[in-house]
Amino acid sequence: MTRTGRNPETPRTALTVAGSDSGGGAGIQADLRTFFACGVHGMTAVTAVTVQNSLGVDGFTEIPPDVVTAQMRTVAGDMGVDAAKTGMLASADIIRTVAATADALGIGRGPGRTPLVVDPVAASMHGDPLLRDEALEAIRTELFPRATLVTPNLDEVRLLTGVRVTDADSRRAAADALLELGPRWVLVKGGHLADGPRCVDLLADGTDYVDLEGPRYETEHTHGGGDTLASAVTAHLARGLDVPDAVAKGKRFIERCVAEAYPLGAGVGPVSPFWRLAPEE
Repeated sequence: MTRTGRNPETPRTALTVAGSDSGGGAGIQADLRTFFACGVHGMTAVTAVTVQNSLGVDGFTEIPPDVVTAQMRTVAGDMGVDAAKTGMLASADIIRTVAATADALGIGRGPGRTPLVVDPVAASMHGDPLLRDEALEAIRTELFPRATLVTPNLDEVRLLTGVRVTDADSRRAAADALLELGPRWVLVKGGHLADGPRCVDLLADGTDYVDLEGPRYETEHTHGGGDTLASAVTAHLARGLDVPDAVAKGKRFIERCVAEAYPLGAGVGPVSPFWRLAPEE
């Protein structure tokens, strides 16, 4: 056995509670590679197994809620969780189960508790609803009040609040409507509002409203972009940053990932964190 002579420091840990993407572009696969690229150890609680590729989702199978709970409890009890995020939760039963388990594990907004980022995966990249009405209501009433930060895209904002974002004023109205549902912070993502050369996200807590601007890249390969941003923010929360700094770092990370996105298969390719890899010696 070869020994390095080093005793590496154990990295911070981050937990993703989300669905699996068989094509590797989004879901827990995107979360884990983002955690790795951002310097934290990733752990998973799988909520659904999807059958998908670059052309779309052909089907999925939900994981029983008690198995989701067992995954969360097992990793948290042994390795600890420095920050957590949710992605695809598939059903109202799973959403309620995740919320109750997070409470039991001390995950969610509040002093001394583990930060929780809720990425409400509720709309397809074409704006179509992915969840039944009862699941959308469970996101509003069960997850959002527990969230440190929520990160909806504009289609999800519309489905969850009824606010259609078209400009800066409606973006702020959307942030206020989301804050009324109980999260500590909201990040209204502006990537789907193609009204100019800049992509503007709004970070708000009801007191501070901060526009975060970045470049808009001409690429169709954006699969997994929302997952990657939310998991990058989660990783930086796990490393001890506050929400504004974690979001700023997460936005810079996803901007580079979109810039480096690559084609894969016959449809929409994934955003790429490969730029973080050091060149081979």
